[in-house]
Amino acid sequence: MKNQEVAKIFREIAKILELKEDNPFRIRAYEKAAYNIESLGKDLETLAKEDKLTKIPGIGEDLASKIKEILNTGTLKYYEELKKEIPP
Repeated sequence: MKNQEVAKIFREIAKILELKEDNPFRIRAYEKAAYNIESLGKDLETLAKEDKLTKIPGIGEDLASKIKEILNTGTLKYYEELKKEIPP
């Protein structure tokens, strides 16, 4: 279930960034990451423990660290800050 939770957060970040008219490449990066995470045949927690998150297409160091934060804390500080910037 963690894969779906992480993908959901990344999709919501993409939507918020789209509302803010942020960089389209950044928006697409989050959407692509969400899609690839949902399509994974492996558990994200296992990949994180093996330090293989960056082997997932579309996941670089920045997104890998965000995935680790979500897995370790259950949330993402960046996501929580973005949510405060727009009305529900």
